[in-house]
Amino acid sequence: MAHKAFSGKKCRAASMPPYSRQEASDYISEEVYPPAEDTYLLLKAALAEARPDDRAMEIGCGSGAIARELSSVVQCLIATDINPHALRATRSRASEVPLVRADLFRGIKGRFDLILFNPPYLPFNPEERSGNWIDRALDGGESGRVTVGRFLQELEDHLLAGGRALLLISSLTGLPEVIEMASSLGMQAEAVLSERCFFEQLYVLRIRVKEKTGQL
Repeated sequence: MAHKAFSGKKCRAASMPPYSRQEASDYISEEVYPPAEDTYLLLKAALAEARPDDRAMEIGCGSGAIARELSSVVQCLIATDINPHALRATRSRASEVPLVRADLFRGIKGRFDLILFNPPYLPFNPEERSGNWIDRALDGGESGRVTVGRFLQELEDHLLAGGRALLLISSLTGLPEVIEMASSLGMQAEAVLSERCFFEQLYVLRIRVKEKTGQL
């Protein structure tokens, strides 16, 4: 179940964010997930992974923290979110990035070299849901893996040959379980970054489609 002692929220108050104090405070609302430790861990991994010729997509752009930084280091970037308030936040801070309101890959055409996703990964019970937009950034279902599973099932159809995905998860989500989910779908997942955050361990997984061997 979700950890109510932590207000059902992911980690907060990341150190040394690439924003002024005023900019960071603008994100603190009931509707948009603000930049936090998981945001910056995924951003760090993305900047290390990105190549100048990458066609990239960020799913769940939230505050726009990652889109703003990543857009200048890849060939092109599009960002999506199901939350209209998140799209407005991203527009205000990364106006050059094309935005699409979408539920994961729904309505997205084409394939990408690099796909990023900081999903809702906290285990949630139905009675813990507020009905507000912020739930979309937090609620991973009872296992914490409901949205992660949907993402993995659709991922291969949106990666170019040799493409990579970076997926942020938590120890609360279940690292072995997510790696096994990816493997069962013909993909290889490995942790490339990890950081302790209060009550959980955060991981960034790099996911690739396994090479298919020919049959005789």
